[in-house]
Amino acid sequence: MKKLIDCAAGSTVTVVKNNAIGPLKQRLVSFGIMRGAHLSILAYSTTKSTVEIKVGKMQLALRSEEAGLIEVEQCS
Repeated sequence: MKKLIDCAAGSTVTVVKNNAIGPLKQRLVSFGIMRGAHLSILAYSTTKSTVEIKVGKMQLALRSEEAGLIEVEQCS
């Protein structure tokens, strides 16, 4: 299974599983990052330490460690 961090900028993906735990999982779910959610990957920082994504109408940035916890499918 691919991780969010493995997909290219410009891709649209579907969340399969959120592997975060505790408060981080709660925070990601509050942003709408849960199973079945569609995410658009907008851009990566130059060092790929953060990824900018769009969930619904909201744009946010995740650290690469956080993006590595999100399993996705349909990297297109």
